[in-house]
Amino acid sequence: MDAIYIPQLTKAPERTEEIKVKEFLPNLETLTPVRGIIRIQHHGNYLEVSGKAEAIVTCTCNRCLQSYNHRLCINTSEIIWLEELSEQEIDLPLEREVGVDDLLETLPPQGYFEPSVWLYEQMCLEIPQRQLCDANCPGIQTTSSNSHQLLDSRWASLEALKNQFPG
Repeated sequence: MDAIYIPQLTKAPERTEEIKVKEFLPNLETLTPVRGIIRIQHHGNYLEVSGKAEAIVTCTCNRCLQSYNHRLCINTSEIIWLEELSEQEIDLPLEREVGVDDLLETLPPQGYFEPSVWLYEQMCLEIPQRQLCDANCPGIQTTSSNSHQLLDSRWASLEALKNQFPG
């Protein structure tokens, strides 16, 4: 997806551009291409960006460590304010305290909007933090044998120490 020159949006019909997406996004490993639509509408001093998209990713279960497929679906919208960055904001330190009122997305009015970056960010936000293959996943299954035979010989020293203590 090509970046959109923001002033060009004012000349589009209804000041709106729609982009149909059917491609793999860089840095987002998916099994299927991301499919959907992004709509960018210019409202003078802000952009209204909305999108619907889906793709399938492979996740690893946090309990049993098995791989499973998960469908990522987004249906979101966002307001991005158009304002020039002051010199103060350009030279900000990498880490600083930010107030709740400062949590706004802004772009310069004469700049570019990158739909692929926006879509990548939205898809990443939908990746589940707690990855479970099933709500009833029992976790890693351990096998116990009656002969106390170790499955991994590296645990032999610990097993010998354990046997020295009663109980």
